[in-house]
Amino acid sequence: MVRIKERYLLVNIVYPPDPAKRVPDLMAQSRPTMERLTPPALLKAIRAEVAQMFGDYGSGALEGHLSVKYLSLATSTFILRCSRSHYQMLWAALTFMDHVPVKDGQPCIFRVVRVSGTMRKASEEAIRQSRRIILAAKQEISSVVSQTDATQHNLRDQLMLEYVTGGDSSDDAMGEDDS
Repeated sequence: MVRIKERYLLVNIVYPPDPAKRVPDLMAQSRPTMERLTPPALLKAIRAEVAQMFGDYGSGALEGHLSVKYLSLATSTFILRCSRSHYQMLWAALTFMDHVPVKDGQPCIFRVVRVSGTMRKASEEAIRQSRRIILAAKQEISSVVSQTDATQHNLRDQLMLEYVTGGDSSDDAMGEDDS
């Protein structure tokens, strides 16, 4: 029995930062894919790119072995399966893709994060990467909240100071009489 050797490519869809929005770089680059991207549309775009770059040879080499094993629009991550002897051709085609393969797709970069011989190792790396992004987002949110809390405390302290040291209305509020 002959075993077919395969490679699994973990790929991230990375978006360029939007100068109009003030979002941290990690969050902007790792944002969800909002388009209606489906595995068949993704495969069609990849096959078209391989055909454009490598012609009939590339199309024939990847034809039977190329498939999308996992696609997450929330994390903009997917895992591709291809034959071991042609994974570099697939990687090259992904490098030259520059838009999400849907109608009027956003500009993006397809970044190969890991090449693995098993689906398990590729999925473990995807989980590890998602955890890292979530922790970075939590730290960013907590720093923004702490800055907001500090601003609110300063504002509250100023209002209290004005209330205590204020004019006649503050004396009446403190229960002091001029009589």
